[in-house]
Amino acid sequence: MAAAAAEEASRQLAGLSDVSISEDIPVEGDISVPVGSSKADDEFSTLDEPVKETILRDLRAVGKKFIHVLYPKRSSALLRDWDLWGPLLLCVTLALLLQGGAADSDDQGGPQFAEVFVIIWFGSIIITLNSKLLGGNISFFQSLCVLGYCILPLTVAMVVCRIVLMGGSGTVSFAVRLVVVTASFGWSTFASTAFLADSQPPNRKALVVYPVFLFYFVIGWIILTFSTSK
Repeated sequence: MAAAAAEEASRQLAGLSDVSISEDIPVEGDISVPVGSSKADDEFSTLDEPVKETILRDLRAVGKKFIHVLYPKRSSALLRDWDLWGPLLLCVTLALLLQGGAADSDDQGGPQFAEVFVIIWFGSIIITLNSKLLGGNISFFQSLCVLGYCILPLTVAMVVCRIVLMGGSGTVSFAVRLVVVTASFGWSTFASTAFLADSQPPNRKALVVYPVFLFYFVIGWIILTFSTSK
């Protein structure tokens, strides 16, 4: 039995030598790595980009975000491509204008410059924590970017108030400044809530909007108050 099984196995192995590969079956191939993806990556690389191009690109990005604030609509542009250049520029401008308003009086306006930064940073932290506790998905820097860029209408209101005060400070002047600050406050609140809408729970948006309302109300009140200093 064992001899017969061994003979059968040897006969099958011998049959394998008769198997040939057909010439019609291709056995060649290309193992080269495509280089198209590396070119695509090089287009987005900024390592070899000139400093001038980098600055101009950042300025264009900041300008586009300002346009988003001037024409607010529901968008995730400020959340997706957040930066702090615009908020920094607006904070410095607003702080300098407030300090200049108080410098006309006996008070040299020292605390006003720091007050703006403290209010904005502390207010952003409170709003972000409130959003997190309510189930929102937004980071601190995203919140700071949105809230900082949306200060643009209030900064413009501060400039208008300073121009109006050059013509005197009376009842008409106060009424004009009150209207300007109120409109800018509403604009800033509406713009910020439009950008933050998609990152908040649908059934708790009112609880998120309330601290934003207070945030811009305090800034607007500071602008209206300090612009009356002489």
